Amino acid sequence: MPAETQKDNLSPFRRKLHEIIFEADTSAGRYFDIFLILFILASVATVMLDSVQSIRQDYAAALDILDWVFTVVFTLEYIARLFAVTRPAAYARSFYGLIDLLAVLPGYISFVFPGAQYLSAVRIFRVLRVFRILKLAHYLDESDLLFNSIVASRKRITVFLMGVLTLVVFIGAIMYVIEGEENGFTSIPLSIYWAVVTLTTVGYGDMSPKTSLGQAFSVMIMIIGYGIIAIPTGIVTHEMVRQGGSISTRACPACGSDGHDDSASFCKNCGAPLD
Repeated sequence: MPAETQKDNLSPFRRKLHEIIFEADTSAGRYFDIFLILFILASVATVMLDSVQSIRQDYAAALDILDWVFTVVFTLEYIARLFAVTRPAAYARSFYGLIDLLAVLPGYISFVFPGAQYLSAVRIFRVLRVFRILKLAHYLDESDLLFNSIVASRKRITVFLMGVLTLVVFIGAIMYVIEGEENGFTSIPLSIYWAVVTLTTVGYGDMSPKTSLGQAFSVMIMIIGYGIIAIPTGIVTHEMVRQGGSISTRACPACGSDGHDDSASFCKNCGAPLD
């Protein structure tokens, strides 16, 4: 279907709505998105304040009202986004579509599971739209490059993680034998927990070897940990060198996705023609 036919599938009202909600090239679209981001930040701040016991005791009613105002507004906005595209299902399955849905669900789930409203902090991910809103194409370009590099490296990273998982099981078993229950290593799973904490150089300090052999073994694990941490960086960096291209801020008229290559003719999310 040609691009113009794709656009004609939207009525004038829906076309205007799509322009305001998904595009940032017009004044109306820019103001809408800036207002939306301020609203998102205010809603996340409300959730955070609601979790503070002293504030909750004094302003519980006001915070509950604010939370429901945000929930209703984001619900209406989500419905408007679905209405403004020709392929609502494609938008609903996209990254931003899922985030938009998750932004409204906690408020309704809290009816069944009290406390679920605190999960509304997921709304902070919607602020990622600031890269498109402020037309920071350079940052959009870099973020897309990083994401594509990670996706391209997924097989290597999976092999790496499987290797690390095997290593920590082996290390945990050895440390269990060396230290034993009398030194706090009461089981292999607990020893594996220590191995993960040590190998990643986190070092909580809640468990530590007492014997000389165990301490010497720990030093070796720590040194290995520094080398292992650098491996994923090298894998992703290699892919980033291979990636390239310029990213545009056009939004798909079908599903609302953006971040396409400048030379792209079709949406990378749903395959619809781009204007």
